[in-house]
Amino acid sequence: MIILGIDPGSRLTGYGIIEDTLQGYKYIASGSIRIKADYFPDRLKQIFDGVLEIIDNYKPEQMAIEQVFMHKNADSALKLGQARGAAICAVQTQGISVYEYAARQIKQAVVGKGAADKLQVQHMVKILLNVQGELSLDASDALGIAICHGNYQQTAKMLSKQGMVR
Repeated sequence: MIILGIDPGSRLTGYGIIEDTLQGYKYIASGSIRIKADYFPDRLKQIFDGVLEIIDNYKPEQMAIEQVFMHKNADSALKLGQARGAAICAVQTQGISVYEYAARQIKQAVVGKGAADKLQVQHMVKILLNVQGELSLDASDALGIAICHGNYQQTAKMLSKQGMVR
């Protein structure tokens, strides 16, 4: 299964694509959608179009995205929520399932502690996916989100096989 992870932002939206195989996770691609527009509605369209281009190129079957958390600045939180909405809408137009995870869940799944910082997530993502070379923080966060989703899906599958979940 190919999983798209999205780390939304109104100026920079990270993405990461992994494949969940029988041998573990395989790194496929990662990067950032760099938003050039100043007018906010144009930024949202660039996120929407950028996510559609990623979907067209890599054909993910599922998408995972970080849930909104409350910033100290309400305006920043609203903009982040709108950036998430643009990415989610792009994915939904393609019939791809969307899953949301809290930041603490993602950090716990990747690093083993919910209070990990971005550098710890980046380090573990590189190890888990055997990524050589540079990996931006936005891309590593997005890959972490995809790994978190893969872990949750594997656990749900295992529990359903044991008759513990329907």
